[in-house]
Amino acid sequence: MSQLNIPFDIMAPDVDETQFKDENPNSYVSRMSNTKYDRIIEDLGSQGIGSESIDSECLVITADTVVVLGDDVLGKPIDEAEGSRMLHRLSGNQHRVLTSVSLGPWGRENEQFVIETIVKFRTLTTIECNAYWHTREPQDKAGGYGIQGVGAIFIESIQGSYTNVVGLPLTETAEALRGYGISILG
Repeated sequence: MSQLNIPFDIMAPDVDETQFKDENPNSYVSRMSNTKYDRIIEDLGSQGIGSESIDSECLVITADTVVVLGDDVLGKPIDEAEGSRMLHRLSGNQHRVLTSVSLGPWGRENEQFVIETIVKFRTLTTIECNAYWHTREPQDKAGGYGIQGVGAIFIESIQGSYTNVVGLPLTETAEALRGYGISILG
């Protein structure tokens, strides 16, 4: 959001991110984005509209990003072993990055969209997979890597939105904001 030069506040909703059995990746990422949106709306309501911290005209934006290899959603690795396993699975392969964005004015219906980007990893060595964990970069990233940091050295190619892989597809988000009268460049 800083890149869009829009003032914002961050809230971290407490939601259960467990994927349902047999839930496909698109449905999962959409549900997560909407669940976060609903929780933020609920939290804002409990804080009371009209307080100094909440503008009744605020726009709520939530997003969730997942890395999908085949039909498997690769979440955030819990430890070095899992992080290394994820990178070994991605090594030499193509995967999808899905981001679902939900947005709308406080107290009104939200809209949602999902953006997909195809990412191709080069073949990685075991040493790279293990050493990358110690950069601390992958420890809170879906799929166990961050394209915006050192993890960029793993990327052979991408098809689609780079900012989607970072976590918020800026082009599409800016377009959606325009529908609410928020113009990025005037």
